[in-house]
Amino acid sequence: MTRRTDQIGFSQRVRLEWLEQTANLILAGNDKAAVNDALQELLKDKVSVGGQAERGNREKIITILLKTWLTVPSELESLRVEGLELLKRVPRRDHLAIHWGMVMAVYPFWSGVATQTGRLLRLQGSAAAAHVQRRVREQYGERETVSRAARRVLRSYLDWGVLQETGAKGVYSAGTILAVDDSRLITWLAEASLHARANGSAPLKDLIDSPSLFPFRIKPVHAESLVAASSRLDLLRHGLDDDLIMLRQDPRKKSKGNKLGDSGSS
Repeated sequence: MTRRTDQIGFSQRVRLEWLEQTANLILAGNDKAAVNDALQELLKDKVSVGGQAERGNREKIITILLKTWLTVPSELESLRVEGLELLKRVPRRDHLAIHWGMVMAVYPFWSGVATQTGRLLRLQGSAAAAHVQRRVREQYGERETVSRAARRVLRSYLDWGVLQETGAKGVYSAGTILAVDDSRLITWLAEASLHARANGSAPLKDLIDSPSLFPFRIKPVHAESLVAASSRLDLLRHGLDDDLIMLRQDPRKKSKGNKLGDSGSS
């Protein structure tokens, strides 16, 4: 998990409707080749194809779309399946939260940029791209690739409507704030958020009120109901008001690890 949280991966401007289209293609039963062909056609006019670099960008965007909703890391397969089920069940207005959650689980860099953006919005009501990039570079390294990826993630936030331009160049304010009241969606979003964290755990209040979820106003929930709603979450109670929510370890991995340990000690 740590390795994924150290990677950038998400380095293109990706529109919300492209993710929606990808999920719809998968829900319609298309295989990877068919989904890829359809996305090539969809992006043909959206991402210019004048030269090799632009073609490369289109391929990178398709890789991001496929990795988010089809070829996810194995530990995210259950999250992916339930996310697709939620897309079928919840109103269209809630789809943004599902795509946001899946992207942050697969690409924790998206969550890292969101965390810095959300913190600045809370502190001063706006977020300057330069400040966000500086904070992200402190976390991911002083590289131009980090700055460029952060810029493209911020442009994606603007495309999604969760940030909006202000009068000042490169300074953004909060856009649409979406109320999330569906208990199953809240549980799923909490799990997605944990996958974006290197240690896979967080106090409940930090999880629900995380700046990485700045576009959402999430209905307060009890830790017990959150964990009861998902077999993939665990609860560790530290004190009266300190409930730690964590990803439940896969028992198959645990038993495999024990077997390896047993054979090593014999």
